[in-house]
Amino acid sequence: MNERTRLQWQCRRGMLELDLLLQSFLDHGYDRLDAEARQAFDQLLDYPDQLLLEYLMELSQPLDARIAHVIKCIRQTAAA
Repeated sequence: MNERTRLQWQCRRGMLELDLLLQSFLDHGYDRLDAEARQAFDQLLDYPDQLLLEYLMELSQPLDARIAHVIKCIRQTAAA
C-alpha cells in the first residue's frame, strides 16, 4: 500500500464531518505541506475522533505547535 492510499484510509473516520474535512484536505492541501507538517498530519490521524473534531471546530486548541499548524491548514483548505 502506498503512502497516499494509507492516508486516504486513515482519513475515513466514524464521523461524516471528519471524513469530509480530512479527505478534502488530503485532496487539496496536503501536497503543499512540508515534510515536518506531513509528519504532524500523520500523527494527527492517530488522535481520537472526538478530540480531532474539537480541534477542527475550534472548541479547543492543541498544545503542540506542529499539530496546531496542520489544524489551521485543514481549516483554511475547508474555507477555500
